[in-house]
Amino acid sequence: MDELKTAIIDIGSNTIRLVLYQYDNEEGLRELGNIKTVARLRTYLQPTGDMSQEGIQVLTETLLTFKAMLDDFEIVDVKAAATAAIRQATNREQIIALMKERTGIQIELLSEEEEAYFGYVAVAHSIGTLSAVTIDIGGGSTEITLFKNKELIESFSFPFGTVSLKQRFVKGDIMNSSEKKELIAFVKEQFKSLPWIQQVGLPIIAIGGSARNIAQVHQQRHQYPIASVHGYEISKEDLDQLSLFLGNLSFQELKHLDGLSTDRADIIVPALEVFRVLMDIVSSEVFQLTKKGLREGLIIHRILQKDANAFDKYNVFEGNARRLARQYGRSEAEVDYLMHLADQLYRECCHLKFLQFDETDLQLLRKAAKIFNIGEYIELSSASQHTFYLVANQSIDGLNHKERLKLALLASYKNKDYFYRFAAPFIEWMSREEHRKIRDFGALLKFVYALNVSKRNIVHAIEMQPKDNFVQLNIYVKKNAAAEKYQANRHKKHLERALKTPIKVNFIEEGWNQDDNRSNEQSLT
Repeated sequence: MDELKTAIIDIGSNTIRLVLYQYDNEEGLRELGNIKTVARLRTYLQPTGDMSQEGIQVLTETLLTFKAMLDDFEIVDVKAAATAAIRQATNREQIIALMKERTGIQIELLSEEEEAYFGYVAVAHSIGTLSAVTIDIGGGSTEITLFKNKELIESFSFPFGTVSLKQRFVKGDIMNSSEKKELIAFVKEQFKSLPWIQQVGLPIIAIGGSARNIAQVHQQRHQYPIASVHGYEISKEDLDQLSLFLGNLSFQELKHLDGLSTDRADIIVPALEVFRVLMDIVSSEVFQLTKKGLREGLIIHRILQKDANAFDKYNVFEGNARRLARQYGRSEAEVDYLMHLADQLYRECCHLKFLQFDETDLQLLRKAAKIFNIGEYIELSSASQHTFYLVANQSIDGLNHKERLKLALLASYKNKDYFYRFAAPFIEWMSREEHRKIRDFGALLKFVYALNVSKRNIVHAIEMQPKDNFVQLNIYVKKNAAAEKYQANRHKKHLERALKTPIKVNFIEEGWNQDDNRSNEQSLT
């Protein structure tokens, strides 16, 4: 599939959301717009099982509003998917027929299995974690899946969610202590019915608005220094502390709490308790967040049906890094070339024992090489600052926040002073040794980048030769390399500091006399 402009209408039990997407082979999947209505359709289900006429009218008005927006955006490719609230209504067929008649929108009713599956698809293609238990808690249902090595093993949908739990267990706006105990006991009993999640010890990956709001509240309380919740991780201990904090707030205080949507003030505590119970049942220590869910799963699944290679769930970051690089003016050939040079220089440094070879370190270098200095697309003179901000503060599929920070520090390396300025707010995120290693790797990448300053891909080999009191760095080039010689000699001091040895750079041009090149190099040093 070369290009697609489409929209998903997600008809949930708590919210109805219209999301506009654009996909093409070059830039991947991009969100163009996101409109939400808090409809709470679950509350319109009557004791008889029917959804009331009032609820049907709310749905009608919402879809008509969305249809007008779709006309404004000139999008005709639309998929409307309904989940628990419509699924649990005994008059669901009538509702679907009425919506087609009144709005022209055909609603597809997803089964419990489909809802769980599409959530898994979104997680598998947006998070680097290979094995996990996922939870998607909506207003009227909760989907649990287990995947191992990115393959779906089990899934189940419970017919309860944040809105239905509040209706069942909470008499007022917020839970009291006895209501909380009853809710926890009920959820624990439900989760214990799934033998395949008992004490498996895997991370929990949470999908949906309630999970995102919990992450945002946690970030606000800790004055978190970078943006986005995608890839964010919270420890079990921190979730327990957050439960105590939220449990002591009044309803009015919850409504004005930074990071929490006002419309979730009455359901955030029930959602948090569900997450805490699941972590106990799974024996998990890590609670991970994704901003991707059912809607993205539907789109990704559709694209994969047309092009099986459009997304790679086993190499999530790699594809997204290439798209990010292209977004900021870097060609596929340049990305591959920079990775190749970084690989060569790293292996040469290891060969001479300046560095100890580590496959994890090499992969980190290769990742950073793909996006090194992308901020120059915005402004050359402040490329380092722009690069750090771009990488550190946007969601990047396949990375958690610590991995994203490491890449931001590597990709933005300019000099030691800038490195420590950028790293200062994150001093507790990594050990002193990790900081040192990233600083040195940044210097290596800066030198590699200098070897292609003219964007001609003219360096074809790098060789390091030990001498009596220095290292000679031979750079084999295909043609005249005046710009690369200038930049390499300007920036070699960073590499010398990282390797703790003097370096003499020797450019060897094919078809030229090597001695002439040495003389040329010395005149530039």
